[in-house]
Order: sequence, then C-alpha cells, then structure tokens
Amino acid sequence: MYVETHSLTKRYGNFTALDGFTCGIERAEVVGLLGPNGAGKTTLLRLLMGYLHPTSGSATIDGIDCYKNPAAVHQRVSYLPGEARLFRTMRAREVVDFFVSVRRDGSRGRAVALATERFGLDLSRPVASMSTGMRQKLAVAVTLAVDTPLVILDEPTSNLDPTVRSDVGALVTEAKRAGRTVVFSSHVISEVEQVCDRVLILRKGHLVHTQVIAELKRRHRIRAHLRGELPPLPEHFRGQVTLVAGDEGDLLIETPGELSGLLGWLSTLPLAEVRIEPLGLSTLYDQYHPL
Repeated sequence: MYVETHSLTKRYGNFTALDGFTCGIERAEVVGLLGPNGAGKTTLLRLLMGYLHPTSGSATIDGIDCYKNPAAVHQRVSYLPGEARLFRTMRAREVVDFFVSVRRDGSRGRAVALATERFGLDLSRPVASMSTGMRQKLAVAVTLAVDTPLVILDEPTSNLDPTVRSDVGALVTEAKRAGRTVVFSSHVISEVEQVCDRVLILRKGHLVHTQVIAELKRRHRIRAHLRGELPPLPEHFRGQVTLVAGDEGDLLIETPGELSGLLGWLSTLPLAEVRIEPLGLSTLYDQYHPL
C-alpha cells in the first residue's frame, strides 16, 4: 500500500473529528472521499500531510511515518488545501514562478500550460482582481504541475463551473495514467463516480463504507409492479440479490451480478411495469446519509 492509516483518530477536547480511521491506498489508485461538512475528510487529509498530529493511530506514505519524517512525506506529495489562499499582491505569473521555485520538482512550463491552455487564465492579471473560481484554477494548475507520486486535493472543484470540473477530472485521470496516486475529497458525487477507482464514505468521523466503483457499476435496481400477489423469491436467488421492498404489488430488487437469470424469473410473473436502473453512487451514498 502506498498510503496506509491504522486506527487514525483526532480529538479536540470532547469532539472527535476522526475516529479509528483505517484504510490502505494502492499506487496509481484514484480514491475519492465523500461525506458532508464535518464528516472528517479535511481532517484526514491534514493528518496525512502531518499538519495535524493524531490523538492516536498512525499514518504512512510510501512507508514513511507522516509524523516522524514529514519533510520526506512532503517531497512525495502535491497538496491542494481546501482554502487555497494565493498572494493577492502578485500577478498570476508571479504566483506560478513562486510555487515552481519552492518545489524543485515543479515544471514551470507545465504550470503555465495548465493555467493558460486548460483553464484559460490570463497570467498577467493581478490575483486580487481574479474571481474565486479563477484563483481556484490557478491553485489547481500549480499543484498538478509538480510531478510527485501522490496528489492530495481537498475539494479541488469547489467554486468551479461544470465544464472546468470536467477538466479537473480529466487531469486526475491523466495523473493516474502517469502512475500517480490521487486522493481527493468532493461534494460532487457524479465527479467522484466518474474518475475514481474507489470511494470512501465518511460520516461523523467514521469510515462507514468503502466501494470499488467498477463493482458498483455492475449493481442494478429492478423496480416492478405486479398484478396480484408477489410469489416467494426462488431459493437459488437468495444470497445473490436483495429484496429491498415488496408489498402492495410493488417490487424493488438490488442485484450485484448478472441480470439474465433474474429477468427470466420476472418474465414469468404478471408484471404491469418493470424498470431496470444502475444502483449508482448517489443511491449508495443516500443509504449512509439519508435526508
């Protein structure tokens, strides 16, 4: 595992921001963190960077202890904080020059290309005159221009319109293809589902579910309405499918596998209506964060 945490916990007095968080992230894996404000996403990322020290537990990146040797960890990470504050007295080009000079592994040419060609920024413009979205684009550009094995992005698409969000997603995919590991938090479920290999769902400081996206895409929901009573689910389907609801003629089934056998059984029933839909990350998320 390239990133590992074991029972990672952070408390502030009586408040627990992260509680016993254990996970492992492989090289060249894209992992998304999902959860509402206060779920522990930012706390986790700051703990990985060594900006916070845990109350208990451990974290390593590339086998290096995040708290005993944070400098070595930082050499391996490009990090975009959730509140990226740029120097407002500088012009955008000066911001690029500054960050590239600080990080010796940074590429000025790549930062300029990302900022101007991918995000359409005018680097002669003063940072103080840029909109929040423009400043976020600039911050993403200088972060991704650094060629590190690990990229950590805290809400990278906040304040960005859908088109630019798509551009950021494409850059994350490019980073994965280059063999880089990416961990990012987001409130936008669709973008996590589109670019991630795996998603970690957090709730009140706890890791409540881990989902491989490729497996999720094989899961479906079948909604049907029957004329008459619902017969028992055949024995050979039990343990393979989940009967979510089945009363008053309405039937809702979740299945993680092939549909052909299940559809064959349904075809023998007096159906008035049937609809098949992918389960989707949004539906899964709502199971852990109901309205």
